[in-house]
Amino acid sequence: MKFKIAVVQFKTGDSQEDNLTRVSALIRKAAGNKAELVVLPEMFNCPYRNDFFPVFAESFPGKTTSALADLAKELGIYLIGGSIPEQDGNELFNTSFIFDRSGEVIGKHRKAHLFDVCIENGICFKESETLVAGDKFTVVDTDLGKIGVAICYDMRFPELIRKMALTGAKLIVVPAAFNMTTGPAHWHLTARSRALDNQVYFIAASPARDYEGVYTAFGHSLLVNPWGTIVAEAGEAETILYGEVDYSYLDKVRAELPLLQHRREELY
Repeated sequence: MKFKIAVVQFKTGDSQEDNLTRVSALIRKAAGNKAELVVLPEMFNCPYRNDFFPVFAESFPGKTTSALADLAKELGIYLIGGSIPEQDGNELFNTSFIFDRSGEVIGKHRKAHLFDVCIENGICFKESETLVAGDKFTVVDTDLGKIGVAICYDMRFPELIRKMALTGAKLIVVPAAFNMTTGPAHWHLTARSRALDNQVYFIAASPARDYEGVYTAFGHSLLVNPWGTIVAEAGEAETILYGEVDYSYLDKVRAELPLLQHRREELY
């Protein structure tokens, strides 16, 4: 099976209405170019800062998720809706909603590992000041095969991605917003490692870089193949990244280098 994917590397502004209008046009463009799976970045409708999360938060169904559902149905695509701040009672989550071709929500992933770090001469951020961690891993069944979804900091935890692969995911999608400290150091390395370790296709979907915004993302959205090779990469600017997933190539890699079959579960 082969199919075309598109990653909308979007520059998020401080107007939810404008964000939705602009990202909808880019989703339409991607679908018009024959993408069957369209992926948005982390917090695509909300500036990535703690004080914005409660202001932009939505319960489900809300304005953003309803708009994405309508687009998925109209365009007949699978749509991984990046992530948004989700309000659930008194709690806020960083949540990715996953829509099928009929616009139905077939899964959602709440970011399981919150980004609480302080790097000397670099980034300091503590998501737990406003957000609550999810407690599940996420794999959805589609007519494009099983797809795993995680969010940003989740991709640094090999056990989570391995669990998705062992559950049958051959494509793993990670809406993410690495910054200008961690991005240059670890973005490519982490994405390639997770793809190679698990012999999966791996999509890392970043916002566009915006030096004038409240948060400067690294950009460089990627598609990595099961050999660990980057087969498509964006730059810094707002753009649509296209690539092809080919499961026959994945099967070839797994047959020739059967890493998953050679695991020694009795040892580790």
